[in-house]
Amino acid sequence: MVDVSAKPVTARQAQARGSVRLCDAAIEALRSDTVPKGDALAVARIAGIQAAKRTPELVPLAHPVAVHAVAVDLVVRDDRVDIEATVRTADRTGIEMEALTCVSVAALALVDMVKAVDKHARITDIRVTAKSGGRSGDWSEDA
Repeated sequence: MVDVSAKPVTARQAQARGSVRLCDAAIEALRSDTVPKGDALAVARIAGIQAAKRTPELVPLAHPVAVHAVAVDLVVRDDRVDIEATVRTADRTGIEMEALTCVSVAALALVDMVKAVDKHARITDIRVTAKSGGRSGDWSEDA
C-alpha cells in the first residue's frame, strides 16, 4: 500500500460511467415499472452508494477514504441503462476507485434485478470519465 500520510488533505471528485445492455423486454419492464423483483433503478442506485463506501473492503490495496458524497444517475435508453457516479471527498488520495466500484456494483445490482426478464444482460464500458483535486490536477475524458 502506498504511504499517503505526507500528502495534504484536498477536496477531490471522481466520475465514472458504464452501461448495462438489455433486451427490449427488459427496457420496457424498467420503463413501465413492471420488473418482477421491484424497483430495479432504486435498488441499483442504493447498491452503488453502498459499494462506494465499502471500496477498501473489495479492492485490496485501496486506501480507506472518507466518502462525503455519492450521486448515482441511471438513464434508461432504447437498448441500455447508462450509469454515472460522482463521488466526493476531502482526503489525501483520490476517489476514482470508489466511483468505479459504485458504477460496477450498481450495474451488477441492475443485472440481478432484471435477470428474470433478460438472461443476456451485459455490463459494458465501465471507466473513469473525470477527476479533480490532488497533485495530478483535473482530468476529463471529454477534454
